[in-house]
Amino acid sequence: MRFILILCLFFSAYASGNNINNQANDNSSGNKKAYMIDFSKQENGRWRITNDGVMGGLSNGEMMFAQDHGIFSGSISLDNNGGFSSVFRAVDNLPQSYKKLVINTEGDGQAYQLRLIIYVNGYRLAYKHDFKTVANKRENHIFELADFKATFRGRAIPNAPLLNSEDIKEVGFLMTKKVPGQFSLSIFTLSFLKQ
Repeated sequence: MRFILILCLFFSAYASGNNINNQANDNSSGNKKAYMIDFSKQENGRWRITNDGVMGGLSNGEMMFAQDHGIFSGSISLDNNGGFSSVFRAVDNLPQSYKKLVINTEGDGQAYQLRLIIYVNGYRLAYKHDFKTVANKRENHIFELADFKATFRGRAIPNAPLLNSEDIKEVGFLMTKKVPGQFSLSIFTLSFLKQ
């Protein structure tokens, strides 16, 4: 509990300093209206998998690539207190003032999490947003960055700073559920937008 309290104090200090820095920064790439990860381009080797094996679980996942999309798939096991698989990719130099994120996917009817990662005083902090897929239907999911919720090691951080696009260092997807079984999510594009 003490650790969470210290972390919350770091967030408060971070938010204060970050607001000042945002007003002073002149980002030359700020004129771009969108930043897109296009899965029809070469994405092999950019994504890394983290399964619940880091805590002794037995779930597995992988990121494969077809001609025009990536496929995050695998199997969730609840053995040894497991139950998740995730995949992440670094992003570089996102401009300020991006407010929305759009993903184009085709799912399997299950719910997933979209995750955005920042670093605060050396700590990795995830901002998450759940989304539900319709089996075998390609669709756009539109998210406001302001609606993402901060978590640290599975715990909500209620007083964390609002998520700013220029602080995002990684994007990723997570599958977690309370019943074992297969999952598969095809991802075609992931785009940050100003409007």
